[in-house]
Amino acid sequence: MQATVKWVDGVMFVGETGSGHAVVMDGPPDHGGRNIGMRPMEMLLLGVGGCSSFDVVQILQKGRNHIVNCVAEISAERVDAVPSVFSKIHLHFIVSGKNLNPATVERAVKLSAEKYCSASIMLGNAGVDITHDFEVIEV
Repeated sequence: MQATVKWVDGVMFVGETGSGHAVVMDGPPDHGGRNIGMRPMEMLLLGVGGCSSFDVVQILQKGRNHIVNCVAEISAERVDAVPSVFSKIHLHFIVSGKNLNPATVERAVKLSAEKYCSASIMLGNAGVDITHDFEVIEV
């Protein structure tokens, strides 16, 4: 996997992945930014949420569950020190579908957390307290 991050101006950067996708990262005005893009730590949270959501959806689809939506609401806390690393991350999955068994959704979330999600497992191994829960919405 490859990526580049190029400085644009102030504290704005453009990151481009090896797959050819780009994203703008910027800081708040009090740190020299113009608030034009996401903060790098926000992107890290999105990566955790995206990685885990990918797993949950794939596990449920492979099990022939009829899901119509999956939303991961992610909250995090950071330490009040430099570096301001994450101390806690919580992922709350809202999975919508027809005839979904809550135990099946719970299993998918647990498999992602414990076996498949590289991002959350990596951060958990680095000492971040990562928790998960879910709710099922019948449609």
